Amino acid sequence: MAKGPEKDTKNKALHTKLLNRKKTKLQEEKKEKALRLKALVTKMNQKKSSDELDIR
Repeated sequence: MAKGPEKDTKNKALHTKLLNRKKTKLQEEKKEKALRLKALVTKMNQKKSSDELDIR
């Protein structure tokens, strides 16, 4: 092996850190979107069931 400092370890560490940050951000956005969608579906189902009761 060659003597001296390792190549690009600082750069690779920074790149990995940034990629991990991006990955976690995307996961959080996906979870938030799923929660909003779930809330919307439950709201629409409640509205639909209340509308059916009003008709009868």
